[in-house]
This record gives sequence, C-alpha cells and structure tokens, in this order.
Amino acid sequence: MKADSFSSSTSNASIHLILGDCIAEMKKIPDESVDMIFADPPYNLQLGGDLHRPDNSKVDAVNNDWDKFDNFQAYDQFTNNWLSEARRILRPNGTIWVIGSYHNIFRVGYSLQNLGYWVLNDIIWRKSNPMPNFRGKRFTNAHETMIWCSKSEKSKYCFNYDSMKAMNEDIQMRSDWQLPICNGNERIKAKDGQKAHPTQKPESLLSRVIIASTNVGDVVFDPFLGSGTTGAVAKRLQRHFIGIERDETYYQIATERIENTDVITEDDVLQSLSSTKQQKPRIPFGWLIESGMLRPGTQLYDTKKRFEAKVSADGSLYAASQNGYSHRGSIHKVGAELQGAPSCNGWTFWHVRKGDKLVPIDHYRETLRQRMATDQAPQSIQ
Repeated sequence: MKADSFSSSTSNASIHLILGDCIAEMKKIPDESVDMIFADPPYNLQLGGDLHRPDNSKVDAVNNDWDKFDNFQAYDQFTNNWLSEARRILRPNGTIWVIGSYHNIFRVGYSLQNLGYWVLNDIIWRKSNPMPNFRGKRFTNAHETMIWCSKSEKSKYCFNYDSMKAMNEDIQMRSDWQLPICNGNERIKAKDGQKAHPTQKPESLLSRVIIASTNVGDVVFDPFLGSGTTGAVAKRLQRHFIGIERDETYYQIATERIENTDVITEDDVLQSLSSTKQQKPRIPFGWLIESGMLRPGTQLYDTKKRFEAKVSADGSLYAASQNGYSHRGSIHKVGAELQGAPSCNGWTFWHVRKGDKLVPIDHYRETLRQRMATDQAPQSIQ
C-alpha cells in the first residue's frame, strides 16, 4: 500500500494523518516525540462464522480482515512490534492507553509489562447500552477494558486528578466508567446507511481519556485511527494530533471528520483544574512570617474556635490541648493532632481573627502569591 498523508494546522492544533501500515509508519516518527498514545488495536475476535439474532437476522459484527490473525502467536508478535515502536516515540513522562475486550486485552497487558511499561490503572468501560448476547450461551458482554500505563515506573506522568474529580461532582473518579456506546447522530454512516466503522468509539470516552492525561498543546497519537474519534476530540481540545490508518475508506472518513471538527478557542475554559493548581508557585507557611504578613505570636483558630494555636518565629505552630499535652509542628501536623485526625489541610483549617471575623490563612497565602507575581511588598496584618 502506498502511504499518503493529510496535514492541517490552526493557531491551536496541528493535525497529521497518515495512510499506511501502523508499524512501518511509526518507524518514521522521531524518538520521544509524543505525550500520550491512545490505541484501539484489532481485538482478534476469532469469530467462526456469522452471528444471527433469534429472528435469524444477521448481526453486523466485526468480521473484517484487519481483525483476523493466523494464531495467537501471530497476534502477540504484532502486538509486541507496535508496542515497541510506541514506547520508542513516547516521551519519558508520557502515557499510553490501550483498549480491548476479553479476546485480546490480557495478551496486550502481558506484552506491556514485558516491554517495560508501568501499569497505572485498568479502566472498565461499562456500556450503558451494550449489544445483547444473541446466542444466549454467555453473559452479555457489557464492558471493555482500558489499560493505562506510563512509559516507566519512574515517569512523572500527567494526571489531572482535580479535573476528573470536578467532572464527577467533586468525588474521586473511579476506575469503572459508565458511558453509552456510540450510536444515534454520533455514529458515522456509510452511503448505504450502514455504520461506516464497526468499532467506532464514543467521543465521551476519548474526551475523558484526553482530559485526564494531557494538557493543552500536548501531542496525542493514535496508531489505529479508524473513524477518527481520537483525532476529532484531540483537535477540539487543542491537542496536536498524529494518526495512522491503513484502510483507505476509514482514512477518508477520519480525514473528513477531523477537518470538519471545530476547535474550542477559549483558552480559559480548556485549562485543566489540576494544571492550574500545579502552576501556582508553592508558598510555605513560613514565608508568611518572613514577609511580615503574619507575626510571631499571632493566635490562630479553627472556624468553631474549639482549637487555638500560636505562630512561632520559625513558621511552626504551638498549641496546648485540653488534656494537657503540648503540640508543636507544621500547620498541618498540629491541626491533625488536635483533632485526633490522620491528616489536616492547615491552610483551610486555621484562621486569623480580623475584626469580628475569622479569615483562613489560605487567604494570606493567595495574597502573598499575587504580590510576589507583581513584585509588590507585602504588608503586615493589622
């Protein structure tokens, strides 16, 4: 097959699509040049024949040549080959997501670990509207599994924890994601009205993956482009994208789809909550004392005035509990000990009296952070 390519760029995202064999084309990509890989490889479903519903109508199942391998050994060799190239082009702190079913995901996981990837999570995509089991001889297959790995155990990978938590109503995002399969208007149709690609993934799934593990401007790569879901979502979210597809029909579908995808141009709404927090300079509590914003001897309180502590000159707190024990340490340690709790966020627990109000010390941390950014001299609390 002769390789072809499509490239486009806006001020927000560059797109490069390649028609060709994924392994051969990956060899042309420079070392350590992509931040995140999402791979939806052939599942090697091993279907022995056509599937039929109870009314004898034929099920539109995956029986394409690209999903067929001579045996497990051939599939394993293919998996090792593309995963090896993927690891080469992945940046040291990059991550890879691979999705599959029970037919292939365990073999893929074995290869990932053998090649030196470090498994971070296995994510269960629970399909809220799965296809029934028409033969009635097994449980309905209502989920697929994604394995999320860093390039190595020591990788300082991107995980936008706070964004995932905010997406989930301020509750930690779990490793089981309930999302519908791709259908309705999102499902791309061929000219004959049938679905254009048998395993088109929903944009909701890729949106969560990309927001969780990349930032604006990162390079996302998909070696099995298919109908172009990864590229469309990456472009919309202002990520640069590289995709490879060997089937010319799918390649044309993906190209047209991604070309017609609009980019979100408002930078402030794309900024992840986690990266925003990480960009703020760290302000140790002791800096508030050194800068004069808090004076040694200042009394601190919790919101209900159950506990009190004094600020020491070295930035530690001193407190005496009702049982007669004294406590000295950081704002976090003393707060936790007084409450008998395993941990405490001292920045929000401790408050300073200002007039008839209690103001959290985090307010003064933010004030110092802003003044440091504008080179203004901090003033003492009166």
